[in-house]
Amino acid sequence: MLLNYQYRAYPNTNQKLELNYWLRVCRYWYNKQLGDRFDWWENNRNSINACPLICSISQLRDNPSYYSQKKQLPITKEDLIKVVHSGELLDFSRVPSQTLQDVCKRVDLAFGRFIKGDGSGNRSGKPRFKNAARYRTMKIEGQAITIERVEKDWLFVSFSKLKGWVKVRLHRPLPEGFTLKNALLTLKSDGWYLTICLEDPNVPQFTTDEIVPTWENTIGLDAVLHEDDYLATSENTKLPALKSFRKSEQRLAKVSRRKSVKKKGSRARRKLAKREAREHQRIARARKDHAFKTAHSLVRTGKKVFVHEDLNLKALSKRNKTKQDQDGNYLPNGQSAKSGLNKSWNDAAFGQFFKVLEYIAGKAGARTIAARPAYTSQLLAYRDEFVFTDCSIREYWDEKELLIVDRDINASINLKRVGLGLFPTIKRRRGNPVVTESTTNSTSKEVLETLKMCQKPTSTR
Repeated sequence: MLLNYQYRAYPNTNQKLELNYWLRVCRYWYNKQLGDRFDWWENNRNSINACPLICSISQLRDNPSYYSQKKQLPITKEDLIKVVHSGELLDFSRVPSQTLQDVCKRVDLAFGRFIKGDGSGNRSGKPRFKNAARYRTMKIEGQAITIERVEKDWLFVSFSKLKGWVKVRLHRPLPEGFTLKNALLTLKSDGWYLTICLEDPNVPQFTTDEIVPTWENTIGLDAVLHEDDYLATSENTKLPALKSFRKSEQRLAKVSRRKSVKKKGSRARRKLAKREAREHQRIARARKDHAFKTAHSLVRTGKKVFVHEDLNLKALSKRNKTKQDQDGNYLPNGQSAKSGLNKSWNDAAFGQFFKVLEYIAGKAGARTIAARPAYTSQLLAYRDEFVFTDCSIREYWDEKELLIVDRDINASINLKRVGLGLFPTIKRRRGNPVVTESTTNSTSKEVLETLKMCQKPTSTR
C-alpha cells in the first residue's frame, strides 16, 4: 500500500539557496508552458456563428502537449534563459530533469481539466499563473534520492544535483522493508518539509467490495455544525468541534490590520506577512490534527462501514442572491447571517475530514460510503412521520414511546439506513413530501433500542 510520511527538513544555508533557485526555475517553466497553451487556445479557435462565409484560415499550429513541451527541455538546458521582465538569467541544467518533467505534467493536467474536464466531465476554472506563494512544491523521483543513513531521530538524505546531505527530523520511524517511490519538497511559512511516498508491503491493499454492510458493522455520521457539536453518530454519541479559525480570528485580524497599513515592499510588512502566514498555518494544522484524531476515535469503535453525508459544500457556503425593488434599490437578503454560517462551514472543513476518514478507515480495513442526505434530518427513524420540519426543532418528545429523540442522532440513524438501502422512498406531491415505499418496520426495533440506551446523548468531550 502506498503511504505518505511528511517530515521537517533542515537544509543548510547553501542548500536553501539552491532549493529556492529550483523553485524559481520550476515556476518560470510552469508559467511559460501555460502561457504557450493560452496563446494556442486564443489563436486557433473561432466562434461558429461569427466566421464569414469566405475566410482565409492560416496554417494552424500544433496543439502543445505534454510530450511536445517536454521535448523542449534538452534544448532549453543548452544555454541560459533570460527572463524578459526582470532580465534574470536562469540555468535549467541545475534542476533535476525529472523535476522539470513533472512541471510539464502539472501544466498538462491543469489545462486538460480546463478544456476537457475530468473523468466525470466536470471542468475546472482557468489555470492561474503561479507566483512564489502559489508554487511551493517540487517532486523528486526515487532514483534521484539516496538515504545515506538513519539515526535515532534523524534521517540523512541526498538529492541529485544538490551538494551535501539534508537533515530530516524523524518524529516517527519509517516502516521496515519499504520501497521509496518519490518525494515532495515543500516550502512552508516555517521552513522546508519532505513528504516521502513509499510502498509498505506490510499494509495489504484493501478493496471495498470485500465488506458487506450490515446493521451491526455499520455506523452513520451526521454533520451537526450546531453549538459545540461536530458529528453525531448512530451509536447515540456526539463528537466535539474544534473551531480553530473562530478561536484565532481576532488575533489573525489584528495582524492583518497591522500589515495592511505598512508600506508595500518594506521590511516591516514582510515581517508581518510572515507572522500572518504562521497564524494561518497554525489554524490549518489544528484543523487537520482534529480531523485525524476524530477519524481515529471513530475507527477504534470497531465498525467496518462508515456512512456519512454527501455534502455539496460549495452550494452550502454560497452567497445569497441579491434582491432589488422596482427602483433598483437593494433589499435585505439575509447575507449578514449567511456569512457567519458560511464561515462556520469553512471552519468545520467536513470535506477534508471525510477524506481523512476514508484514508484512516482504508488502512484499518474498513470502508466509507457517501450517502445522499435528502430528508434524513426530517423523518423519524422508527416511524414514517416528518417531525423535524424546522431547523429550530432540536428534540422531539414521543408520547407513545415515552422517548426524547435528538434531531442529530435521529439523522445519523437515517444515514445508516440509507447506506444499508433501508431508507423509505420519498416523493413530493403538491409540495409536501410523501412516503411511497417503506421498510421502516424492519429496523424500528433496532432504532428504538439505540435511542433508549440513554435519553441524553453521551458526549465524548
